[in-house]
Amino acid sequence: MTDQERLIEQAVMAWRPRGSDGLRGHPAWHDLDADGRRQVYAETVQARAIEAAADPEGLSATGRAVLARIRRA
Repeated sequence: MTDQERLIEQAVMAWRPRGSDGLRGHPAWHDLDADGRRQVYAETVQARAIEAAADPEGLSATGRAVLARIRRA
């Protein structure tokens, strides 16, 4: 696996770091060039669609995380 592939894989994950001001972009995103960021976008759209299709409520991991935070508030 190349460094570029590793960064893309990391940036596609639903996990994002949190700061005192809320969620932040994944650190790997900032290390990618424009082509890498476009690839992350395309793969993220696909990954979230697969997650939602497999979920009984039709939610992606990101959707579940957002909904959980809303419900806690």
